[in-house]
Amino acid sequence: MEGRKTPRLIETMKSQSIPEILKNRRISLPKTQTLSRVVQKISPAWLGCIPLAAIITVLWHSAADAQTGGGVYLERQIEDVATSLDQLQGFINVGFVLFATTLVVFMNAGFGMLEVGMCRQKNAVNILTKNLVVFGIAILAYWSIGFSFMFGAQGNSFIGWGGFFLSSGDSATYGLSPFPENLPVGIFFLFQAAFAATAATIVSGAVAERIRLDAFLIFSFLIITSYTISGHWAWGSGGWLQEMGFTDFAGTTVVHSCGAWAALVGAIMLGPRIGKYNADGSANTIAAHNFSLATLGALILWLGWFGFNPGSQLALDSKVSHIAITTNLAGSTGAVVALIVCWIKDNKKVDLGMVINGLLAGLVAITGVCNDCSFAAAIIIGAIGGVLVVFSVGFFDSIKIDDPVGAISVHLVNGAWGTLAVGIFGSNAGFQQIMVQLVGIVAIGAFSAVMSTIFWLALKATIGIRVHEHEEIEGLDLSEHGQVAYAGFALLDEEATGEAQHLDHVHEHDPKASLS
Repeated sequence: MEGRKTPRLIETMKSQSIPEILKNRRISLPKTQTLSRVVQKISPAWLGCIPLAAIITVLWHSAADAQTGGGVYLERQIEDVATSLDQLQGFINVGFVLFATTLVVFMNAGFGMLEVGMCRQKNAVNILTKNLVVFGIAILAYWSIGFSFMFGAQGNSFIGWGGFFLSSGDSATYGLSPFPENLPVGIFFLFQAAFAATAATIVSGAVAERIRLDAFLIFSFLIITSYTISGHWAWGSGGWLQEMGFTDFAGTTVVHSCGAWAALVGAIMLGPRIGKYNADGSANTIAAHNFSLATLGALILWLGWFGFNPGSQLALDSKVSHIAITTNLAGSTGAVVALIVCWIKDNKKVDLGMVINGLLAGLVAITGVCNDCSFAAAIIIGAIGGVLVVFSVGFFDSIKIDDPVGAISVHLVNGAWGTLAVGIFGSNAGFQQIMVQLVGIVAIGAFSAVMSTIFWLALKATIGIRVHEHEEIEGLDLSEHGQVAYAGFALLDEEATGEAQHLDHVHEHDPKASLS
């Protein structure tokens, strides 16, 4: 490069400004000099001026347009951007609620594993069948009539109406604002249908090991009607409890207590399992056959609650994390406190089943106020739930109400406690709110109990609700299904185990005694 002459254009740029160069049109590139090589020789400072000049030109043009009426176009552009952002947030909400719905649906697996583990192996097939089919029946019932009873905008303060069989795509039919302000009708239906199935599933555990399968399945359809009517009072457009100020964020009473009242009536009408209570009124322990499954079920339910409660926000916003934390704190505290209470109450022996129920009690109790209480309040709510469930199970045993999995204690007792907690720890806490919450507890509980009594009595008078004594002793797997859950495995329930222990004792003292 040394000794090479500097091109005339470069010499000119060193001595003149860019405007002067542009005015001097007689300056031209040498034929052998390309534009790219010229650009490479231009100072970086000059190159940086090019985009700046372009920005200034655009802004100047926009300002001129605004003075001559072009500002309308700019306003429209801004409105289009805002609409696009609303649409984007709407689609994010749809994805979030769909994910939450899958977690709530997955809770059905948790209910199944918990119930089958807490009951005897001779009834495992029956329990799994109930938990699987009840979900399908509940979905069909909610699709056909339940969704309209609960959210139909053409109804009144007592019951919703309109858009049966999900026949309308218009959001207003179900009391919703159009998308993206609210969720689309379809995704809202799916989320609420999963809740309805949860309410129906709660009944299964309390009536396990002695109910006829056909009676239970018919009842599962019928209970959706009472659930959706009382649900309309609290959550539907114009519902009378909602107008009164009753608050139940994710269904402590609307879902859990409603299902548990139906379970309580069923357990009373069925009576206890054979061998549960002695003549003097004392209760015998009917051991769970598989605590591994029961614990797995509890963990699945714990996971599912992160869809149940945060999903009830119906939008992915800043409130979701708070709801998730309060939910987790209450469930954790319930489990720990139940363990401590058992340790003290039962002479340093801890019942795993009770710890599981303590976990679930805390989760149920926080469900109604998880969006509107502090972290400290969540711990208190969960702790009280953990205490209540331990003593509640003992209370129901003392009055000979047989609940194999503790569903009534978990969902009814702690459902009522959690609903009252709204008036104690919520943002509108006070005597007036507590009274409103009490009205909701009594109204929904009474309605569910009365409707369930009618349904159970009708079934009892027609097809019957309890299996025969010999079928119960043999096990519902064989009498109702002709199957066994553990084919090829030698598993013994507690009756067979007791007989084997007796024979072992006899053989120990008389080796010649027959074990046949």
